[in-house]
Amino acid sequence: MTEPQTAAAQATTLLRTLTDAAAEGAWSAPGRANLIGEHTDYNEGFVLPFAIQHRTHVAAARRADGVVRVVSTFDPIPVEVRLDDLPTLFDRPDHGIPEWAAYPLGVAWAAIAAAGAAPGALTGLDLAFASDVAIGAGLSSSAAIEGATASALDDLWMLGLTPLALAQVGRRAENEAVGAPTGIMDQVASMLGRPDAATFLDCRTLETQSVDLGFDAAGLRLLVIDTGVSHSHATGGYRERRASCEFGAAALGVPALRDLTIDDLPRAEALLDDVTFRRVRHIVTENDRVLDTVQILRERGPLAIGGLLVASHASMRDDFEISVPELDTAVEAALRAGALGARMTGGGFGGAAIALVPDALRDAVADAAVQAFADRGYAAPHVFTVTPSRGAGRDA
Repeated sequence: MTEPQTAAAQATTLLRTLTDAAAEGAWSAPGRANLIGEHTDYNEGFVLPFAIQHRTHVAAARRADGVVRVVSTFDPIPVEVRLDDLPTLFDRPDHGIPEWAAYPLGVAWAAIAAAGAAPGALTGLDLAFASDVAIGAGLSSSAAIEGATASALDDLWMLGLTPLALAQVGRRAENEAVGAPTGIMDQVASMLGRPDAATFLDCRTLETQSVDLGFDAAGLRLLVIDTGVSHSHATGGYRERRASCEFGAAALGVPALRDLTIDDLPRAEALLDDVTFRRVRHIVTENDRVLDTVQILRERGPLAIGGLLVASHASMRDDFEISVPELDTAVEAALRAGALGARMTGGGFGGAAIALVPDALRDAVADAAVQAFADRGYAAPHVFTVTPSRGAGRDA
């Protein structure tokens, strides 16, 4: 029996269906899991994500006709744009680019602007994508395609952008080309990942620190429990939560909720309606939990952070109201089966939960989650381990 192709091989195979030109190389970027710090990024706060082993791969070949053409295993119909049209491609909301293609083409658009490059001086490209990052699971498949594209274009077009600048390119593509109002956490995690480490990011200053996680030494694994409930950052609840945060900051007279502390919460409660206050309280307390997690990891190690993960989930469930019954079921089942801590991760309204689990209990926790879903009549979750891994870059 022939083994299924890896995502990297799928990208190369797909490229060959597009062109006879020689491949210029292959690049990839990881998805990410967020250990703690949810919805704090666009509030200029603190986050602690890490790159995972699941990646989006792109294979590229040059073209001589001034066209950038993108294709994916998820949608094998190529989408092409002339280089000369790229600078103004996303000036209008009715640009007509399919949503998936707006990610890589949006990166090309934003990268040209960031580098101050002249489209006429750049070469056309064929870009073929394949991925093993689960879509809709809160693992940022979007940042993975952005990071892979940005890395490839930076090399092929010799743009000379730093990893942080490439992360900013990805964020601009997602915000303006795709229309998803996300912060920069996902892109930074994907670009700057390091094995067995998380990236502590100050979303205001964009300063980063690598924080050792020590999961292997402590005999721990991080399980992802993908509920299978899909979500979309570009619509609905995500936008509403961001608007509530901006309203709360304005009402309290601060540039962003990052500028509030726990001591400000009584004033916030007096000034704000109940819903807005609870949104604000989540952000303020979540920022504190991120800072506490970084300190505990450095001083005591990963065995001591479980309670912070549990408190984070409760805050997202009760104050920010972005959990769903399937996510709550996953968290509760994992904790009952022996997880040290568990929480939903990602934008919410679906996606995945994470559970920090002693290696000896990994199978028991996974089985408990599957059984809990069956008991409640939910479709079976997809449970797998994520490993803190390297960031974006060239593979071949």
